[in-house]
Amino acid sequence: MGNIFPVYKFILHGVMKLVGMRPQTVDIEPGTIMNFWVPNKITEKQKFKPAVVFIHGFAMDGITTWQFQVLSLVKDYAVYVPDLLFFGGSTTDKPDRSLEFQSECVAKGLSILGVERCTVVGLSYGGMVGFKMAELYPNLVESMVVTCSVMALTRSITNASLDRLGFKCWSDYLLPDSVKGVRNLFEIAAYKFPHLPDWIYKHYLEVMFEHRKERVELLDALIVEDKDFTAAHFPQRVHLLWGENDKIFNMETANNLKLQLGDNATLQSIEKTGHLVQVEGLFVYNKELKKFLSSLLEENVHE
Repeated sequence: MGNIFPVYKFILHGVMKLVGMRPQTVDIEPGTIMNFWVPNKITEKQKFKPAVVFIHGFAMDGITTWQFQVLSLVKDYAVYVPDLLFFGGSTTDKPDRSLEFQSECVAKGLSILGVERCTVVGLSYGGMVGFKMAELYPNLVESMVVTCSVMALTRSITNASLDRLGFKCWSDYLLPDSVKGVRNLFEIAAYKFPHLPDWIYKHYLEVMFEHRKERVELLDALIVEDKDFTAAHFPQRVHLLWGENDKIFNMETANNLKLQLGDNATLQSIEKTGHLVQVEGLFVYNKELKKFLSSLLEENVHE
């Protein structure tokens, strides 16, 4: 029996092409390439559609993570979905593993693709990339939707989360090397993950953990000592859309983040969902995402 995930990806990519998306490899700089899913044709009508950029977390590539949101928004928005460096074929020969470099590459890629203003929607690691993009490129990122993430992965947040989950370091949890580890990855991330046979986890293990060394380095580079962290001021509107039962970044973390962000931030949680809220709470998540994006359009009309 062959691995089911390449088959699923083939079908998923076909569906995306049918709804008007296509993959494109962007040369960010010599030695660095980044894969994006982009609108199939940038027509005059497409140019006037608001741009939404979906940035994935650490478990899957962009289009797999955000497939249901892309399908929900593609008719009314110009949707862009990057694969972060060392995911989905995006690579660099540079040694830099910092959040800044990852964010710079996404921003450069969007610029090359002609995106001037956008709303960034980031999950977990993708939320951290989004925050750094919003800090470094405020003219590019006009608003954000952040899901189950933090402004920065401080030592105190790391210790509290890992103690809660029962792991010594992030790579032990996020880069499993066994079927049991993959099962733990999803059962912890979900509010109520369905029982699946071991062979599915085995297939996932075989194909989803390329660039293991580089991904460990990405995780190590994320952690910031508390004394070195200063919360940035974000002029953008930030909507925190959270899984109420997220075990990784719980509601206490979400409330603390809202306090850090101040008056420009709103927080909404979705009950009976965990860290994978965009899948577990699919219909509610998409409804609330659309509502926030619509409110941005109304604001722009009134300005």
